[in-house]
Amino acid sequence: MFSYDNISILVTLLNIGLAGFVIFLERRNVAATWAWLMVLLFLPIVGFVAYVFFAQNLSKRKMYKLERETEMRLAGIIEAQRSEFKERALPFRDPVMNRYRDLMYMNLKSSSAVFTQSNDVRVFTDGREKFETLLAEIREAKESIHLLYYIVKDDALGNRILDALIEKAEAGVEVRFLYDQIGSYRLSSSFFQRLTKAGGHAAAFFPSKIPYLNIRVNYRNHRKLVVIDGKYGYIGGFNIGDEYLGLDPRLGYWRDTHLRIVGTAVLQMQIQFMLDWNLASHAKITADEKYFPASGLQGDVGVQIVSSGPNFSIEHTRNVYLKMIHSAKERVYIQTPYFIPDESVLTALKMAVLSGVDVRIMIPGRPDKRMVYWASFSYLGDLLQLGMRCFLYDRGFLHAKTIVVDGEIASVGTANFDIRSFRLNFEVNAVLYDTDTAGRLRSIFEEDMTYCRELTFEEYQNRSKGERFRESCIRLLSPIL
Repeated sequence: MFSYDNISILVTLLNIGLAGFVIFLERRNVAATWAWLMVLLFLPIVGFVAYVFFAQNLSKRKMYKLERETEMRLAGIIEAQRSEFKERALPFRDPVMNRYRDLMYMNLKSSSAVFTQSNDVRVFTDGREKFETLLAEIREAKESIHLLYYIVKDDALGNRILDALIEKAEAGVEVRFLYDQIGSYRLSSSFFQRLTKAGGHAAAFFPSKIPYLNIRVNYRNHRKLVVIDGKYGYIGGFNIGDEYLGLDPRLGYWRDTHLRIVGTAVLQMQIQFMLDWNLASHAKITADEKYFPASGLQGDVGVQIVSSGPNFSIEHTRNVYLKMIHSAKERVYIQTPYFIPDESVLTALKMAVLSGVDVRIMIPGRPDKRMVYWASFSYLGDLLQLGMRCFLYDRGFLHAKTIVVDGEIASVGTANFDIRSFRLNFEVNAVLYDTDTAGRLRSIFEEDMTYCRELTFEEYQNRSKGERFRESCIRLLSPIL
């Protein structure tokens, strides 16, 4: 029999071995490495189990695959556009966008985000308006409906959308619904049975093969994408559930930002859906031309669809935010429910403030996740002291993920300003190159300020010692929250 001392020695050796693996083989981000070492040190057995479930390195695996013909065609388009950027041969419909050529090139080179500028973009900030428009477009679908949501709930809104999809599936329209199993953990497996009986398809992303045990629990598909007939695309922060209509009494009004895009950018949204679907489902989609119809000239908004995730060694979304902040000359407006920046983003914001840029960050005035909220507060002090302005949204819950720079370019998508979105989640953002659309988002931010109370540096300094201690402790674990 093992004595207590023997077990203690075994656990210690196991911890030392795992710590060596974390430091020398995984080559993680330094902050994340230290966070895991602390967990292993203070919680030996629990830490080991947590590491197994939460710390897999997916960047070393080739998870996504396109058909060879499609991959070669896309590679040709990307290479041709890279040459146009290098030779400055790509004309911009909005001359102001010449100054953001390097941002476009970075996204194209690192994230294969093709730049298109024949798009029409509509901005939604209210869930009722967004879902009524989406439902109307679902009812008009002729060929295919592809949906990807992080959270899907079996409630009134969820069933309204499901009923509309069932009706279209029975009419012969191809319907595919992809959801994240962790985000939708309360959703019964029977929820989609009526859809599949009607001829539609449903799949869970990274499903658990063993009930209540998912070793990929830390890696979530946080994307929200809808593509209808290959022509109409939806991207942004709204999930599917009554709370996103403002019907949750605890959170109140739900303030989010979502886009409806019509134009060539939708083709890249379609590719991303197909990649996610083929990873999750046995019923693969082939990249037939019917999914990529010629869109023609729909508008003049420049768009890049930038995807990121733990399968990449480069943090694409973080780099987009960094580059946008560094490019700012006058103002940076940020809305995010969770503000846990890594050191590079924090430094970029400090440099912007010190350079005279008007930096404003808006976060919820009431939290939905207390630990993340406490961690967010721990990062605000240095920025407030330098002159950044912080606004706490009090009308309800702020869930928008937007950044607007100089009223000229903007990003709207699924990625928060936090380390989880940068490194652990599968995310997708639309980077917008259009002064009218960016100006609209700037006006929305300024209108939202009327529902906020400003957090001053003096008020921040007057927090109790208990609050400061709590925030400091949670901040130590922020790289793995």
